[in-house]
Amino acid sequence: MSAWENNEEIKLFREYLRIPSVHPDIDYEPCIEFLQRQANDLGLPLKVYYPADKTKPIVVITWQGTQPELPSVILNSHMDVVPVFEDKWTHPPFAAEMDEEGRIFARGSQDMKCVGMQYLAAIRALRKKGVQMKRTIHVTFVADEEIGGHLGMEAFVKSDDFKKLNVGFSLDEGVAATDDSYLVYYAERTIWQIHFQISGQAGHGSLLLKNTVGEKLHYILNKMMAFREHESQRLENDPSLSIGDVTTVNLTTIKGGVQSNVVPPFMDVCFDIRLAITVDHQEFENQVRKWCEEAGGDIVLHFEQKEPKVEPTKIDDSNIYWVAFEKCLVKELGLKIRKQIFPGGTDSRHIRHVGIPSIGFSPMINTPVLLHDHDEFLKADTYLRGVEIYEKLIPAVVNA
Repeated sequence: MSAWENNEEIKLFREYLRIPSVHPDIDYEPCIEFLQRQANDLGLPLKVYYPADKTKPIVVITWQGTQPELPSVILNSHMDVVPVFEDKWTHPPFAAEMDEEGRIFARGSQDMKCVGMQYLAAIRALRKKGVQMKRTIHVTFVADEEIGGHLGMEAFVKSDDFKKLNVGFSLDEGVAATDDSYLVYYAERTIWQIHFQISGQAGHGSLLLKNTVGEKLHYILNKMMAFREHESQRLENDPSLSIGDVTTVNLTTIKGGVQSNVVPPFMDVCFDIRLAITVDHQEFENQVRKWCEEAGGDIVLHFEQKEPKVEPTKIDDSNIYWVAFEKCLVKELGLKIRKQIFPGGTDSRHIRHVGIPSIGFSPMINTPVLLHDHDEFLKADTYLRGVEIYEKLIPAVVNA
């Protein structure tokens, strides 16, 4: 039996991890029931909103501040987790088994059921001490972040219910760090998923026809891969850059063809592109369209995702929440932090898009990065250290 087996906060964390809120077709009701029990235990009201769909809840637990007229702070996490390949796991992915080292194995242990429960654990400790906050806190648990958040946070931030919360700042998820510096995210790259729908001359496979989809595909592939290589070289040659500072391009699907001796009239090729915050979106699109013309034309661009440019959260003296955040972590707690641009997409982008500053932060150091991976785990002592950090960080930011 591990030393953490009887810790009350660890017990609650493991209970939450055992709820299989896994894509696709998630039933969020068990999460709502679990969170309602947490809210009751904390003596705080809970409300459930459905901004887009009756199966996509937004759960909000509210702790009213002494000055509720001030802009509030949201502590955001998502309830959903990505699918698992059970045969690749050495522990059942929804059993939350803990080994002698205190490693808790479960899907969502890092991404990001840990953070949602750490918020509540910190609030429990603060309320027991009789601490009062200036601003109101809304602890939000949202649906569908792992599939873009379109029916979750993206819909919620556009709703009147969200506007009534009067939000001034948000904390959301980050990523584990393998060393001793906590990663702090103030911006995200923009997700574009472009399908090149290529039409061309069809015919017999024995001929050398002109203007075929294969030739056009070859040209587009060369241009996109040369651009990819350029970004890859930038990343390798400049140690100050991280993956979030460059544009990534990856070929993800190729569909087309009918049989091996027929030159097809059509192919669909998709690239997943994450545009760096320094990229001019219109210039990039113009360049891609120019390549399509140079390839021979008759290529339609279909954007599966084409997210707008979202301004980064300011990490200077103009942002009172950032000043409080950095001061608490660095000066008061003596922690090392590294400010970065998030490599993937989180709900922070939807919050930033409506003009609200958001910082991504998951307090995990000296931890292998296992989000979306097999055998995802978090150590109990890392989890509890995160609770201690939030116990200091939440009042610092909320009283800014």
